Amino acid sequence: MKKLIIGLIITLSAIGAASAQKFALVDMDYILRNVPSYEMANEQLNQVSLRWEKEVNELAKEAETMYKNYQAEMVFLTDDQKKKREEEIVAKEKEVTDARYKYFGPEGELYKKRQSLMKPIQEDVYNAVKAIAEEKGYQTIFDRASSQSIVFASPRIDVSNEVLAKLGYSK
Repeated sequence: MKKLIIGLIITLSAIGAASAQKFALVDMDYILRNVPSYEMANEQLNQVSLRWEKEVNELAKEAETMYKNYQAEMVFLTDDQKKKREEEIVAKEKEVTDARYKYFGPEGELYKKRQSLMKPIQEDVYNAVKAIAEEKGYQTIFDRASSQSIVFASPRIDVSNEVLAKLGYSK
């Protein structure tokens, strides 16, 4: 009986503490779509990415052409010439792999470019969200765009437009 009463008291106090907390939602996709500098940065990243992809594809095409030419001429080549051509082809394929890693690898140029362009925008958004949380007394603000577990949320607790207004982009 004593355990039941203690369990009930703990449960009721947890429910009371949870109901006292204030929380809100933001839609980061919506916010970022309405920040012009984010759209410009995305476009810039797409252009750079396409340029680098074209460069890597051209190198890959060169390697493929070298290999096809080698296959076609292989019967006419001496062993030394074959070995030299194979080394050239392997070197070209390594150049393709290195270029792909250099531009698109985990610490590649695209990653660095994305960081340099997006980080200031993301920090501004974070600071605006933090300021709203402090002004309105929210303990937690969830991102509804990245949370798959939110099935429904009342539009009354969405502060996305307030974040945009804080950033200077009224909606």
